[in-house]
Amino acid sequence: MNRSFRFPRLRRKVKTLEEFNFSDAPHIPASLVRNLAEGGYLSRSEPVIFLGETGTGKTHLATGLAVEACRQQKQVRFTTAAQLVNALTEAKNKSELNRVTNRWTQYELIVIDEMAYVAMPEPAAELLFQIIAGRAETAAVIVTTNLPFSEWTTMFPNARLCKAMLDRLTDQAHIIETGTESYRFRRTLDKKKAGKG
Repeated sequence: MNRSFRFPRLRRKVKTLEEFNFSDAPHIPASLVRNLAEGGYLSRSEPVIFLGETGTGKTHLATGLAVEACRQQKQVRFTTAAQLVNALTEAKNKSELNRVTNRWTQYELIVIDEMAYVAMPEPAAELLFQIIAGRAETAAVIVTTNLPFSEWTTMFPNARLCKAMLDRLTDQAHIIETGTESYRFRRTLDKKKAGKG
């Protein structure tokens, strides 16, 4: 996995698909996720979107697919939407935006975690759109979000830009809903119950 970097370390280590318990989440299509892990979506430049509430496994699944891509010797980059926008804004301020934008479009896969989690000013949203549009139909992207698409305009105030971003992201996309029940919260409750027993 030496071609990957900056993966989130959940509970001190990078999560893999082997560690995801699909039996605890029967509504998540395990067969689709395993099929995606084989990498066909990468060669077809198809987006993958994990949509669900906090704690439902979105980041774990996205990271797991990214790890599989690394095992297939793909160039992968993991970031949050906020980190990506900050990097692009800094590059713009240093007159290095073209160079940095080109770098982000060169990766064979990028994972953008926490998309539409916080409101984004229009200049920042425009920078993010450049990356999304630059990769559309040419390179794969995985996105995680806790917000239904119909509510993205609450985080991206320019409705036209928001619509264009969603159009690029959802075209030929694999959209996987992870649900509303937090597994982390349920795990905490289960531990408390076990302690009382």
